Amino acid sequence: MITIENKNFQAVIDPQGAQLTHLFNKAADFDYLWNGAEWPKHAPVLFPAIGRSNDDQYKLHGKKYSMPQHGFASNQQFKIISQTAAAVTLGLAANSATKKLYPFDFELQLTFTLQPKGLVLSFMINNQANETLPYSLGSHPAFNLPLAGVGEFNDYQLTFAGNFDLPLQAAEIVKTPAPYRTGKTEIFAATQTISLSHDLFKKGLRIIMNPGIETISLTSAATEHTVKVVLGDFKNVCLWTKEDQDLPFLCIEPFNGLPDVLGEPVDWSTKEASWYLEPGKHQLMQYEIELA
Repeated sequence: MITIENKNFQAVIDPQGAQLTHLFNKAADFDYLWNGAEWPKHAPVLFPAIGRSNDDQYKLHGKKYSMPQHGFASNQQFKIISQTAAAVTLGLAANSATKKLYPFDFELQLTFTLQPKGLVLSFMINNQANETLPYSLGSHPAFNLPLAGVGEFNDYQLTFAGNFDLPLQAAEIVKTPAPYRTGKTEIFAATQTISLSHDLFKKGLRIIMNPGIETISLTSAATEHTVKVVLGDFKNVCLWTKEDQDLPFLCIEPFNGLPDVLGEPVDWSTKEASWYLEPGKHQLMQYEIELA
């Protein structure tokens, strides 16, 4: 495990998947991140796919390739590229295992930087192939709820801020039993601030589709502790907690990309919401987790 820290916070990162596993408030002595056994993950990296691909496959140049849910980055060992007391950069390069699933030369670098108000996560994708690189990228942090053990899940609320229209729209999800989009949207909330309950997630994940959302804040009148996710370069956000159990965590997931609409495997050249990077180019995507 890799540990970085500053005066206010300590973060622990697992090189397996470059996964943030702990994010401690040092003064108040609590962990913002989920570490329960019921969902044995914490903050996986989603690359080069987000969500389910139809039949766990996609098409490229007339050939079908396998693609597991959320891609393969979380199953790969990252290498330390650089490290200071409060920051670390980890890298994953294409290898024989990734090329069986994704026949491209690429490098993915992930930098964690602790700042006085929280954590900045920066993702750098480098296209080292001689053709356009298609990809999606997301982050899947799960926050303990209640924060610092104060109150209950239902005592908290989410507030969306930015330049967007109401009502909040979520992608309609169908389970087969894996979750896929139908291609339609449905109303998630009519206001910018919504009270949390497990009933909101009985249908499963909620991908908010309103363009222009900039921040999502997690607060409660019961505590001064808060989490604010500043989406930065990410266009969509997904909310999730396990729909079959009332567990004390909530995922707030910045997405650049979307799960497939239910149907046949999709040609990645036409995959909705994918990103495309020209040969020899790189793309930086960044978001922040502000903490109190």
